[in-house]
Amino acid sequence: MVSTGFTWNDLSFLLQGAWVTILLTLASIAIGTVAGVFFGLLRALLPRTTLPLAWLLDVFRSVPLLIQFVLFNSVKSIAGLNVSAFSVACLVLGIYAAAFCTEIVRSGVLAVPPTLRRASRSLGLTYLQDLRYIVLPMATRVAFPGWLNLVLSVMKDTALVMWIGIVELLRASQTIVTRIQEPLLVLCIAGLIYYVMSLVVAHLGARLETRWQEND
Repeated sequence: MVSTGFTWNDLSFLLQGAWVTILLTLASIAIGTVAGVFFGLLRALLPRTTLPLAWLLDVFRSVPLLIQFVLFNSVKSIAGLNVSAFSVACLVLGIYAAAFCTEIVRSGVLAVPPTLRRASRSLGLTYLQDLRYIVLPMATRVAFPGWLNLVLSVMKDTALVMWIGIVELLRASQTIVTRIQEPLLVLCIAGLIYYVMSLVVAHLGARLETRWQEND
């Protein structure tokens, strides 16, 4: 007979950590998407003018996320800012997501054929109308799969926030492992929760893409 020290309270603790993971993902993706759409349009429409912006975003894409968490948290402490660790995590993840979302949006905008844009202008559409009715709808469909992958990636990257003291899903699982000394069982359960959350996101994304195809 197999016995375990894992209890319903432990499962509840894991689910609370999963909820923190979801909140971090939603907040950071919201920040990253808004900033990424704005920066992506600037990069696509004004490539030379926005070169300094591209270099800055390259820094956030290139530096490991764990280092960014530690540096931002250290700056907060040195500057004496009264900012919670959760806010720091959302800011760092948001900037990180924005750096990648910028390139996703830029590639989507550049994927719209120039001939199509010239045709829309020849039909009397203004520059802003061309962006709103032609470029953005087509770019959204091109960029959506990349954005969805970014959401899933950020969800897994939230595990790194445990280094600045936030109890999310992975930190919660490690706390339970320390207490009951059953790492295989606890990590399998935590992995299953990650899988379910990712599956829900992927399923919602697939349904949205299917509806777009039906409306074509």
